[in-house]
Amino acid sequence: TGWHGWLQTIADMLKLLQKEDLTPATADRPVFYWAPIVALACAFAAYVVMPFGKGVIVADLNIGILYMIGITTFTIISLLMAGWGSNNKYALLGGMRSAAQVVSYEVPMVGSILAVVLFVGSMSMVDIVESQSGWFYNWFVFRVPFGPIAFITYIIAATAEANRTPFDIPEAEQELVAGFNVEYSGMKFAMFFLAEFVNMFTVSAIAVTLFFGGWNGFGFIPSWIWFLGKTMMVVLLLMLFRWTYPRLRVDQLMEFAWKILV
Repeated sequence: TGWHGWLQTIADMLKLLQKEDLTPATADRPVFYWAPIVALACAFAAYVVMPFGKGVIVADLNIGILYMIGITTFTIISLLMAGWGSNNKYALLGGMRSAAQVVSYEVPMVGSILAVVLFVGSMSMVDIVESQSGWFYNWFVFRVPFGPIAFITYIIAATAEANRTPFDIPEAEQELVAGFNVEYSGMKFAMFFLAEFVNMFTVSAIAVTLFFGGWNGFGFIPSWIWFLGKTMMVVLLLMLFRWTYPRLRVDQLMEFAWKILV
C-alpha cells in the first residue's frame, strides 16, 4: 500500500469496485438501493455554497449557512433508509441510533453557528468570510468569550454529525456487527464510506469558514490554498480525535448532547 500506507485508500477503492454487489432476498429493494446514493449526493450538494477562495464559489446564497445545515441533515434519511431497507435487526438498530445521534447533536451545532450569524448579521458564507478579513485576530475563534465556546461546541457536534470516533455509535462493530451498512457490499458499501469522508471534509471546511477566516491569509499565496490548508488542519484534528478517544456508550452520548453541549 505504498510509502507509510499512502495508497491504502486507492487499494480499498479498487478492492470494493471488484466486489460483488449483493442485495438481501428480503430487503426493501428501492429503499436499499437509493440509501447510499442519497448519502453521497447530499454530501456533495453541500459544496454548492462553499467559498473555496475569493470568487471561487458556485452560488453565494443569502441563506448559505442555512442551506448547508439543511443539506447535511439528509444524512439521517440515508442512514435510516439503509437500516430499514436492509430488513436486518442490526442494521435497523444502527439506523435508529444514527437518527437519534444526528438529530440530537444538530441542536448544539446550530446554536454554535447562530453565534457567528449574530456576529455578522448575515447567513451568506461569503459575508461571513469577508467580515473576518485582515489579520488573524479578526477571526471569530478569537472573539472572546463567545467565539471559542461556539467553536468548541461546533467541533464536538460536527464530529458526532459525521459519525466519527468517539461518536461512531451507528457503526459500533462490537454491538451491531457493522451497524446500518452491515448488508451492503461492493460499490454501495464504498459510497457510504466516501460520503463519511466527504462529510468530514465538509464540516472541517464549515469550521474554517465560520471561525478561522475562510480564505483570508497573508502574503502572495492564493486564497484557495489558504482555505484548503486550514481545512486540512481541522481534518487532522478530527483524525487525532479518532486515534485518541474511546467510543462512548449510547446513554453517555445522548446525555452529553442534551445536558452539557446544549
